[in-house]
Amino acid sequence: MVDNDKAGHLLLALQNGDAEAFTAIYKAYWYDMFLVANRKLRNKEAAEEIVQDIFLRLWRERDTQRIENLNYYLFAAVRYEVIDHIRIKGRGFEYLDYYDSVDTIGDLNTENQLALDELLRVIDECLHILPEKTREIFRLHKLEYWPISRIAAHFGLSEKAVEYHLTKSVRLVRTHLKEVMVLLLAASGIF
Repeated sequence: MVDNDKAGHLLLALQNGDAEAFTAIYKAYWYDMFLVANRKLRNKEAAEEIVQDIFLRLWRERDTQRIENLNYYLFAAVRYEVIDHIRIKGRGFEYLDYYDSVDTIGDLNTENQLALDELLRVIDECLHILPEKTREIFRLHKLEYWPISRIAAHFGLSEKAVEYHLTKSVRLVRTHLKEVMVLLLAASGIF
């Protein structure tokens, strides 16, 4: 991995199409990303494929990406690609352990980490109710920070259609989170 200043310079060069900057990013991050994916999947080929796909997307979309923190972006991408892989392979909620192994949000104490893990689990559970396209639009915008214009281009939709999907998904997540919070508060004896 590289420090934030160097990562910023590499990102700027990458956005300008500098293949050497891309190579430097790849060399600095690929192995650590592979280790994280392989540790969770216990499948070397799948882990390699996930990392390669992330870097391929990084290069292909280099001029439209709005990445502020390279480390966070790359490891968040690994997280969500692993989750998608596990979901597609039908292993259900086994991926939840994954959240414990990737420290992309900073130094959280144990109590906060558990709360964050539970929140992410509840959000993911809620998103399964949504249609696939709506779920993917929510994930790209809220978790990978894609701008609406990029999502619209990616899906071949108008920006208004993307906003509709986001409004629908956010409303459902909020409602679901309120219900869960009421249950948690009732169970803890606060009510």
